[in-house]
Amino acid sequence: MIHLVFQQANVEVLKKVQDLDITLAGNIVEIKDDFAVGPIENIDTDEGWKVRVKWWQSLLEQSPYATENLAGSFDDRQTILEIKRALEENEGEELWIWMGQNSHDVCSYYWVVAQLQKHAGKVMVLYMVNLPFLNEKGQLFYPTTLHQIQPKEFLKAKKLCRKITPSEFEIDPDEWKKLSSENAAIRILEGGKKIEGKEDSYFDKDIITGLSTDWQKGGRALHSILTKMKDKTGDVFLLSRIKKLVEDGKIEMTGDPAKGWKEFELRLPTSPSEAVLPNDNNS
Repeated sequence: MIHLVFQQANVEVLKKVQDLDITLAGNIVEIKDDFAVGPIENIDTDEGWKVRVKWWQSLLEQSPYATENLAGSFDDRQTILEIKRALEENEGEELWIWMGQNSHDVCSYYWVVAQLQKHAGKVMVLYMVNLPFLNEKGQLFYPTTLHQIQPKEFLKAKKLCRKITPSEFEIDPDEWKKLSSENAAIRILEGGKKIEGKEDSYFDKDIITGLSTDWQKGGRALHSILTKMKDKTGDVFLLSRIKKLVEDGKIEMTGDPAKGWKEFELRLPTSPSEAVLPNDNNS
């Protein structure tokens, strides 16, 4: 059994689930990219893939992760090849795709399933869509990501496992082709598995709403923005939009984001008479 997830935090929670249920033993594999943002046109070719890697590099170079060489340090295409090889070489092998109700997971699912049509019958899916779970306080809630779910709650969730149907193996790869052809800057989950393309300024309103005229350290500002967002995205992409808003004069920034989340501050503009410089006391 191979378990496939689309976010690092999901790997950690699934490991805890396996500790609780030995029937779920198996290799946990992660697709690391986030196909809900950025160029995806022709990424089934080396040229198209290089365009995407270069795009990520341009965002990471001016982020707190600049020194980590993340873009190009992994290749999700190789991960898919290894999954295909395992399914081909082991007659009894199955792939379980786990995904939450969010743009990141669903877009990545479309990318994956478009490459696994030859393995119909051996590919399962567990989609936590519009399902209530109990949180740590015993209250019902509707998670959008897998890592929001308590490990013991997954013991119920595994009953949702089902084979991807032949019709899905026809329709879903076509959905990926459509998304690739549109090549929108941002892709948002509208409900079910319906993805809609948006322009690169889609999250700008959320960014501005999450800030105030008081200076905030970058990390705190990002947390405030993400907390209030309905549709969420990664911190690197958000930072790229923050920098664009700074260039447009809609946000003020001091410090250098490339040095760390605590090394820069943000606020909404004030009038010249009200402007104050940030200091360490208002972080």
